[in-house]
Amino acid sequence: MTTRTVPASSEQTLDTAYDTALLDLDGVVYAGGDAIAHAVESLGTAREHGMHLAYVTNNAARTPQAVAGHLTELGVPAEAGDVITSAQAVARLIADQVPQGARVLAVGGDGLLEALRERGLEPVSSADDDPAAVVQGYSPQVGWTQLAEASYAVNRGVPWFASNTDLTIPTARGTAPGNGALVEVVRIATGAEPQIAGKPQPPMHRETVIRTGAKRPLVVGDRLDTDIEGANGGGVDSLLVLTGVTDAALLLKAEPKYRPTYVDADLRGLLERQPEVAVAGDGFACGGWKASAGESALVLEGEGGEPMDGLRALCAAAWTAAGEGSCGLGADKALARLGL
Repeated sequence: MTTRTVPASSEQTLDTAYDTALLDLDGVVYAGGDAIAHAVESLGTAREHGMHLAYVTNNAARTPQAVAGHLTELGVPAEAGDVITSAQAVARLIADQVPQGARVLAVGGDGLLEALRERGLEPVSSADDDPAAVVQGYSPQVGWTQLAEASYAVNRGVPWFASNTDLTIPTARGTAPGNGALVEVVRIATGAEPQIAGKPQPPMHRETVIRTGAKRPLVVGDRLDTDIEGANGGGVDSLLVLTGVTDAALLLKAEPKYRPTYVDADLRGLLERQPEVAVAGDGFACGGWKASAGESALVLEGEGGEPMDGLRALCAAAWTAAGEGSCGLGADKALARLGL
């Protein structure tokens, strides 16, 4: 992978430059049960322009039908086939390694159970049911009893799988523990390591390609360590939106594997051309802003303009200064000027 030091530009709007948007859900399209600002209108316009919308989520709790129904209620028409989950990815991963019809001890919600059945596997709930595998997927109903059953089976040597290891998830009330936190409980109890299917791992990329048939996909996400790392690992362009987990400060510190192709405030970025970030003396310019790396902090100059242009210039200065690592220069003053 070529080390990205400058956010890319696009003379076309992104919804016409790419045939398919592979959209994360939590923190991108909605938070909790509510749509994120500008998401519904932006996705509707992108669809009108001919872009195929697919929803790729590490959340394994709900079925694709339930997710599609929720999206439709929010004003984003979707069908079950438009939704790809980490439950589907992990079910395929398990099915490749155990006999047809095998029992699988499943710790998770309806989405995980349906995905296992889709692959011809039989979900069970006890370590005493002689499972051929153990799998964990997020559900808010998971408790001590289920985690204990998983631990009993893993300690007996049963192969262990996880839909994903996101430590946190965004909700309408704030940040909450994700499946990764629940996986850590079993890891502590067993000392074992699971096979992981969800973003940024290859099984999720494989599942997405199989189910969407995208030719020129654009990954759209809010997390550097799942959405963007997964896109980079799969050789796919990406758009980071700042409506979820990642804020501007984290973006500036991103190591190469976490650096997105494009960055924008929200899903309106799909409908816009992405401006050029150009070398300007000892720094980088975008819009009305110039950013450079000082001795101890990033420096932002200019008379104002679009905050995202300033952030793009700061990304170029920070990523260039960091090279293959993470930028350690302060950015508080620069970001404060942008209201970020």
